[in-house]
Amino acid sequence: MAINASIATVGLVKFDGTGNFGLWQRRVKDLLVQQGLVKALYGKTKKPEKMTDDEWEELDMKAVSTIRLLLADEVMYDVMEENSTAGIWLNLEKRYMSKSLTNKLHLKQKLYGLKMTEGADLRQHINTFKQIISDMLRIDIKFEDEDKAMMLLTSLPASYEHLVTTLLYGKETLELEEVSGALLDHYQRKHKDSAESSGEGLVVKGYQDRGRKKDKDDKSARGRSKSKSKTVKCFKCQKKGHMKRDCPEWNKGKEESSTSVNVVADSESDGDMLSVSSSTDGNTILGGVAAVVESEDDDTLLWHMRLGHISERGMRELHKRNLLTGIKSCKLDFCKYCIMGKQCRVRFKTATHKTKGILDYVHSDIWGPVRTPSKGGAQYFMSFIDDYSRKTWVYFLKNKSEAFAKFKIWKAEVENQTGRKIKCLRTDNGTEYRDGDFLKFCEEYGIKRHFTVRKTPQQNGVAERLNRTITETARCLRLNAELPKIFWAEAVDMACYIINRSPRVALDGKVAEEVWTGQEVDYSFMRIFGCPAYVHISGEDRSKLDPKSKKCIFLGFKKGVKGYKLWDPVAQKVVISRDVVFDEKSMTKAFKEEKSQAAESSNNIGRSTVQVELDELESQSNEEPHSNDQEQDSTRSDRPKRNKRPPVRYGFEDLVSYALLTSSEDPSTFQEAIESSEKDKWMEAMVEENESLSKNKTWELTELPKGKKPIGCKWVFKKKEAVSEKEGERFKARLVAKGYSQRHGIDYDEVFSPVVRHTSIRAVLALVADQDLELEQLDVKTAFLHGNLEEEIFMEQPEGFKQPGTENLVCRLKKSLYGLKLKSLLHKEFEMKDLGAAKKILGMEIHRDRGVRKLWLSQKNYIRKVLEKFSMLDAKPVSTPLANHFRLSGSQCPKNEEEIENMSKVPYASAVGCLMYAMVCTRPDLAHAVSTVSRYMANPGREHWNAVKWIFRYLKGTAEHGILFSRQPGTNSVVGYVDADYAGEVDDRRSTTGYVFTLSGGPICWKSTLQSIVAMSTTEAEYMAVAEAAKEALWLKGLVKELGLNQGGVQMHCDSQSAIYLAKNQVYHARTKHIDVRFHKIRELIVTGDIVLEKVHTSENAADMLTKPVTTAKFKHCLDLVNVSSL
Repeated sequence: MAINASIATVGLVKFDGTGNFGLWQRRVKDLLVQQGLVKALYGKTKKPEKMTDDEWEELDMKAVSTIRLLLADEVMYDVMEENSTAGIWLNLEKRYMSKSLTNKLHLKQKLYGLKMTEGADLRQHINTFKQIISDMLRIDIKFEDEDKAMMLLTSLPASYEHLVTTLLYGKETLELEEVSGALLDHYQRKHKDSAESSGEGLVVKGYQDRGRKKDKDDKSARGRSKSKSKTVKCFKCQKKGHMKRDCPEWNKGKEESSTSVNVVADSESDGDMLSVSSSTDGNTILGGVAAVVESEDDDTLLWHMRLGHISERGMRELHKRNLLTGIKSCKLDFCKYCIMGKQCRVRFKTATHKTKGILDYVHSDIWGPVRTPSKGGAQYFMSFIDDYSRKTWVYFLKNKSEAFAKFKIWKAEVENQTGRKIKCLRTDNGTEYRDGDFLKFCEEYGIKRHFTVRKTPQQNGVAERLNRTITETARCLRLNAELPKIFWAEAVDMACYIINRSPRVALDGKVAEEVWTGQEVDYSFMRIFGCPAYVHISGEDRSKLDPKSKKCIFLGFKKGVKGYKLWDPVAQKVVISRDVVFDEKSMTKAFKEEKSQAAESSNNIGRSTVQVELDELESQSNEEPHSNDQEQDSTRSDRPKRNKRPPVRYGFEDLVSYALLTSSEDPSTFQEAIESSEKDKWMEAMVEENESLSKNKTWELTELPKGKKPIGCKWVFKKKEAVSEKEGERFKARLVAKGYSQRHGIDYDEVFSPVVRHTSIRAVLALVADQDLELEQLDVKTAFLHGNLEEEIFMEQPEGFKQPGTENLVCRLKKSLYGLKLKSLLHKEFEMKDLGAAKKILGMEIHRDRGVRKLWLSQKNYIRKVLEKFSMLDAKPVSTPLANHFRLSGSQCPKNEEEIENMSKVPYASAVGCLMYAMVCTRPDLAHAVSTVSRYMANPGREHWNAVKWIFRYLKGTAEHGILFSRQPGTNSVVGYVDADYAGEVDDRRSTTGYVFTLSGGPICWKSTLQSIVAMSTTEAEYMAVAEAAKEALWLKGLVKELGLNQGGVQMHCDSQSAIYLAKNQVYHARTKHIDVRFHKIRELIVTGDIVLEKVHTSENAADMLTKPVTTAKFKHCLDLVNVSSL
């Protein structure tokens, strides 16, 4: 009976499996707390030590009884077999609060799909929203408080748009409770019969007294009709026709204490005043700015200040509870500190100016700058909007200073066309609009100027909103056309053209062009922006057998010309023509296919929600769709396995560095080459290549044997930068075999191509500087063709060079050709071309001063291109490539789908690949930083990307840095520095090995890498680093010996005395027996004299910068030790 009484007291409803389980669970737990039974929820393992088994059993049975009495029959059947409180509780949680992927997906769909309908109860909507958030929190789905506030705002209907805008622009951060409180307050005020005023200006933040009386002479009171007001009876004077709040007797005496204010002045301001209307009623502003009312002679102000400048509403609430003494009315005096501390901005009211004709009122604004200039070099566009017709014009600017000139051009055009004059121009407060000549010109022609208040772009809302519409439309057009950003101006121009011919809300659905011209708009010639267009070629521009049209891209309409503006991708120029055939269906077909694929992916959600979540439908895989026939009748119950595939965002990254060194406007086909404006040079390059092929007897023409298939071939074109002073830009054409059609074991057996190491190149250059040798650059003509071919391979004849009468023959290859899957070894004899003094090799620039025997090797142009590619040219430089505050680890990798999706948009792998190429060639100072960030290529996080950007910032300040080789005493032999950072890797505590070898004072070889095994001490880590460096030293000794340098033992410097002792001591050590045998090779090399290991002070160890982040001073000293500096 006691239990039933407790349940009846709290009013708990039985849970039937359909209600809010989380809320019911919370109340049941509170009930068990009241009854002293809550300990039973935690199971017998948590039984208090002083409680006997019998006492525990009695406690548990009471708790079980309480819970069962609160379960409906349909739920009771599910827990009938459970006899303990903890068992029932856990069973219910598994059923109704599951943490499975399916339940998580269901709750997320429920949250993201929650939308409030117009006219619905806001309080119920907020309660539903908070209930979903609470359910998600119980299954470990958490959101930031600001994200929850944002989601609540996005779930509101259009009628709340102004309130949402006020909340978003009024604060820097949002909190859910603050947002929900403001929404509920707005909802209650909206449904109360009270008069409110709105205005453009500043108000005091906090709850103000609402529902105050209106002036007795005010006939515009809202909330009641005239017919109803005649029957209303006053409870004060018992007369009809008014209510108590409007009763003259009730208000008698109150009006005597009212205050009339025109201006609120601040004694600390610079003469600025807040203008308000001539009558303030309470704290309501009638069409003006915020004012604060008077108070009667009581302690209201005293308590207001005691309570931290509390609002009037808070004061009234405390006064109702009789908690504050000496207060009568709770009306506040003007409080300067409330204004200074709580003042915020509210929504702007609709503009009040009325225009009666075109050009009466004109809005203007400038958008930009854009990072990618247009093809004409523009970085801005200037818009003009006629307020009456909403007709819009755009002009493109290279600099803002051109604004005045564009305005004069536009003014002359529109006034001449319409016969009307511009009366008023509204702009922001930018200096380009306040130019002295601009202002004087407007005065001379009687054009009134309206400016916005500083940092208040909302006052120029028409132009600001039009610019947003233009840019959004232009972005859609360009993305749909898949055009590069350089065509943004063409997209903006077309967007403006379309907007002028689209219905406008401000015109009640009318079209701006029709209002401006008074004529109907013709839409028959509209075409999809960016669609393929075939332009007719006139007879005089082609031969008889040439095609009669060429494929271009539609870019819009040329002003003043009855023709279409098109882009010729081959000739790289704009073409104007009226004889055009458009292929719009190709674009709509592609869109439908994408939409169909998206719909198919969406339909799969219904069949298997688990599979959708695990397989990540939003991934951008390019795999062919597989058949779903087996999934039509049943849903897989087992956990599906993900197919192994590399993320799309990491595709083709190995080509990025090379692509930055070459031109992106080279022809991709033979047809494009012969149709380009440089066709003569391309044809000359192809003829030269074909002559080399013939001279080397690369193939012989023969009939194709039965059962054989020829492989194809194609021309590859490339413009190459000048590598010497003798020649300028070179046009190169290569004939490449389509080797991907070869089959292993039939067309080829072994694939191998020896290539030179960068270390070898740097070693040669170091000796050149030291010995003042001649440095010439030679080009091996068709180098790949000097290897004999053993396999029998047939290839089609090259395009454009088929010999007459032999069209049916094929080429039987006798020597190697680019593209074949074959080992490529040079022949003993081959033709070479002298290019003169060397200036560049593999993207590395060579600068030489023979007078002082110095040679610099740098990549400043490559680094500039990399910085430009990743928009870091304007970044603020830093002094080290990786600062100490970066503690990168795997724990910073994305954990959920949203984070992974966000990071997939970041070009992380591309950036690291570009940095790695610079590090490998000329920048040993980047070795440790690049090695660190490259560990997270598979799944980079935001902090990893910040580290990459930090490296870019370092490159911004050191783009001129490079390697310096010079003749100095004691530098004509290989010298090495080696170091290790013990357990520096955060995730698995591995140590880092770093070494650098110099010749002629400059670095020729360096490395920074994690050790393969975990070292157990600092000595062991240093010892393994020395062993790794010794292997490289032995190879370098052999290299310089082949180059003619008499190198004795390679001198290696290490700052670990214990590691040096261990390397030189041949005695067996019990404490080092676990070290891998391969690391003990260093002992043998020391005995034979190949390696000379010496102690160096840590401050003089140049390899210190290769193992860990160091201070700026230490880093610069390390660079000085290995001669890495600017020219």
